[in-house]
Amino acid sequence: ARLAAELRARTPRCVGFYWPIRAEFDARDVVSAWLAQAPAASLAALPVVTAPSAPLVFHRWTPDTPMTEGRYGIAVPRDTEVVVPDLLLVPCVGFTRGGLRLGYGGGFYDRTLHSLVPAPHTLGIAYDALEIERLDAEAHDLALDAIVTESAIYPRSGDPSR
Repeated sequence: ARLAAELRARTPRCVGFYWPIRAEFDARDVVSAWLAQAPAASLAALPVVTAPSAPLVFHRWTPDTPMTEGRYGIAVPRDTEVVVPDLLLVPCVGFTRGGLRLGYGGGFYDRTLHSLVPAPHTLGIAYDALEIERLDAEAHDLALDAIVTESAIYPRSGDPSR
């Protein structure tokens, strides 16, 4: 419900999200419902890994999009156009209330966020149990604009320029 409310409030043109793996929150139903109610020109997109050290490339997705297995065994849209999200939902393995996140260690979202101009707005998606009191940010780490959990929304604190 919180994620759906954030999508309505932020009015993105294109939402980039992720195909859930392991125990990540599955946002497909929320994004599908948003697409059904959003203006006709609104888009959703899923990331595609093109190379191990490259930024993610986002391909258009709808609930009816045929999927295929991508790199690392993660489902990706088959034969859809490349789009650029202005709002990015980012999975979190861990997070701080200040907007820092842990991922699986591949650096894909860090590289992607550094490469997109203008930078998209970012919402980390996590469960409350994944909150970490403190993370030491490295030079390439960018804080997310907010973290959305099942019980709260934590807007980023500190430097708004990331």
